[in-house]
Amino acid sequence: MKIYFMGIGGTAMGNAALLARAAGHEVLGADTGVYPPMSTVLAAAGIEAHEGYDPVRLERLKPDLVVIGNAMSRGNPEVEWLLDTRALAFASLPALLADFVLKGRKNIVIAGTHGKTTTTALTAFLLRENGRDPGFLIGGVPQDPPVGNHLGAAADPFVIEGDEYDSAFFDKRSKFIHYAPHVAVLNNLEFDHADIFRDLADVQRTFLHLARIVPRNGWIVINGDDDNLRALGAFPWTRVIKVGTGEGNDVRITAFAESPAGVTFTLVWRDEEPQVVRWNQPGLFNARNAAMAAVAAALALFPDDPTQLKLDGLARFRGVKRRQELLVDTPRLKVIEDFGHHPTALAETITSLRARYPGLVLSAVFEPRSNTARTKVMQAGFTRALALADEVYIGAVSRAEKLKAEERFDVEAVLQHLEVQGVHAYTAETNAALKEKLTATIRGAAQPQLVVFFTNGSFDGIIGTFVAENRAPGNG
Repeated sequence: MKIYFMGIGGTAMGNAALLARAAGHEVLGADTGVYPPMSTVLAAAGIEAHEGYDPVRLERLKPDLVVIGNAMSRGNPEVEWLLDTRALAFASLPALLADFVLKGRKNIVIAGTHGKTTTTALTAFLLRENGRDPGFLIGGVPQDPPVGNHLGAAADPFVIEGDEYDSAFFDKRSKFIHYAPHVAVLNNLEFDHADIFRDLADVQRTFLHLARIVPRNGWIVINGDDDNLRALGAFPWTRVIKVGTGEGNDVRITAFAESPAGVTFTLVWRDEEPQVVRWNQPGLFNARNAAMAAVAAALALFPDDPTQLKLDGLARFRGVKRRQELLVDTPRLKVIEDFGHHPTALAETITSLRARYPGLVLSAVFEPRSNTARTKVMQAGFTRALALADEVYIGAVSRAEKLKAEERFDVEAVLQHLEVQGVHAYTAETNAALKEKLTATIRGAAQPQLVVFFTNGSFDGIIGTFVAENRAPGNG
């Protein structure tokens, strides 16, 4: 089958295209500005990525199916041609995955407001560490497993990141509704994606829809400490395992400790012998991710005795790029990049890094870029989270001109609130100018510094240039 991917340069679309190619299909696609590493990976797999969108070219190529990524919208010339002519079949990416990848597999769907990518990577990693060949599709760039996509053995589970975001401009259901879960992991639930969901209840509704399609012989693995998930009620149609720190959970995380040497915690399955985990991933939030992944993998492999799952491999797990990723490590300066774009994620990461790097002056550098972060919807929450840092640098609001002033994230108001709380806070007209302010402060500092960049985008390239400048001889 000849499959054409619109938006092939995106992480999810590119990895899905690679899966389709591995399954034996002829694959090609288009995007604007496809660049390494995705362009290199696609070329190595024999997948041609055309530049830009051209309906004449698409008509000439005559694919059997066009996969329309959720970044595509009305007005795209290829979309308009497809709708005008109905000459070619088209589908959303989740629908393609359901029909061509997930059908007939025992799927582990990892859902949650936070930690989906890391937990998906952890689940696939643990399955591999226990001698299986799972399929997986990870929405980021993992270091373990070493690739973001793999078909795996048909008899083994398929692990997929279950995003609650909509599937396509013509299918507003959450992506994870397509993924036919055998094990559904509900890691946490908060309000997010204000461009799609009206309120918390709207987000809860879509998570409940996911839970309702778990079969009676499947499992729901749920964060038993999360009030918003508990509010979904019981799930009498299937089996449920609760995971968390509280005494009411079936699997408990206990004895969590974090220091410059790393993290230790124990996992206790009901009354079984505790398993001690020692690893390098920061924070209680990552311990929760590991616990959820371990339970999901154990249920998929050893449903009659989940304690058979071996956890010693977690000590070797290197994480996912852009998730608390250490980019500069010198005695005078540590630089970390994190994908955080929600107040809870920022707060948990800053709290963890305080324990990991005691005594360092912590500067949080935040780009209001996501469709929610660039608005006032969570401004108060971001203010509280950023107040946990010693110094704060806030970048330019992404696509600010497309928002009304009264709806836009108010950088000056946040700066004022932070200054009142004794936190030095800065901004600049451009992100490049912000980087210069940060550089001047860091180079004049008397104490060792920890700089944490929070963004779900590129931050106009300032992270790379700041890192390059501070890796140079004489800068640390």
